[in-house]
Amino acid sequence: MFETILFEKDDSILTDTLYFGTYTKKTSEGVYRANLDMKTGLLSNLELVAKESNPTYLTFDKAGHLYTVGAENGEGGIAAFDTDSKLLNHVVEAGAPLCYVAVDEARDLVYGANYHKGEVLVYKRATDGSLTLADKDVHTGSGPHENQATPHVHFTDLTPDKYLVTCDLGTDEVITYDVTADGKLTKLATYTTALGAGPRHIAFHPTEKFAYLMNELNSTIEVLLYEGVGRFSLFQTISTLPKDWTAFNGTAAIRVSSDGKFVYGSNRGHDSIVVYKIGADGMLELSQLAPTNGKMPRDFILSSDENVLIAPHQDSDNVTTFFRDSNTGLLSEIQHDFVVPEAVCVYVK
Repeated sequence: MFETILFEKDDSILTDTLYFGTYTKKTSEGVYRANLDMKTGLLSNLELVAKESNPTYLTFDKAGHLYTVGAENGEGGIAAFDTDSKLLNHVVEAGAPLCYVAVDEARDLVYGANYHKGEVLVYKRATDGSLTLADKDVHTGSGPHENQATPHVHFTDLTPDKYLVTCDLGTDEVITYDVTADGKLTKLATYTTALGAGPRHIAFHPTEKFAYLMNELNSTIEVLLYEGVGRFSLFQTISTLPKDWTAFNGTAAIRVSSDGKFVYGSNRGHDSIVVYKIGADGMLELSQLAPTNGKMPRDFILSSDENVLIAPHQDSDNVTTFFRDSNTGLLSEIQHDFVVPEAVCVYVK
């Protein structure tokens, strides 16, 4: 009721500002911004806000500093921008850039995952928003899948009790760390998925002790009981695909609605958003497979009021929006013809 009153008095909150991270292999030049009309679900006013090489993942801190995957002088790492999206600095090393970035406000840290080098990285955030490398851990190991010859860290973010949790697609491991105020890492625990699953991203239930682990290589979600202090145990495994699907698929992002009732995931290959209802016991029940009408929907996000789902596509340069029924969780398409070049990440600010 309170939100409804605000919407009636202030039309400005009916608009979300979306930021898109992209590859820059073809026509894209970096990070783009667009407006989302939450009432109609339509996108407009695309503009380039920061030039950067392949800023495939991005986030903001509460002060408004932008952090993206970045590269400089042939080396890869992370890029920091001020509140006007002007470059502050790069922190780079030889080799490929990161694939994921996240902010730890309480410790003034930024975390990074390096897929190709199998690294977990921690950066200290200065007052002006610039970064310096504080610590790193290099994973070891491999898995049975052809894409698991080496470690591939794909996710680095915080658990509800503020430990660092990482997903390693290459070793089938979810590894958690304690982190000091100055960014030093100490390994706490390791959860091992099904062999060849390829854990990519993890999302936590907002109120209960459940976590939902998206596995890229076998197109499943593992429902986990989160026991605290970085420890997980398996509760359920469920497919993201219809039973008759035999072609290629690789899952990508996973989101949980803030009311704790629904889980959403993206399928690349099947090119769909999968919708699940969360039961009282935390287990998932398939509700819908919604086609995205594009090629390779990687990241996606819910609008700030959670009434619209936004799914950009890496290979077809289009963004699809859906209305989301808050009672059933089901999606209905609004549009799929808004163009953002090579988009792979989307953030609501």
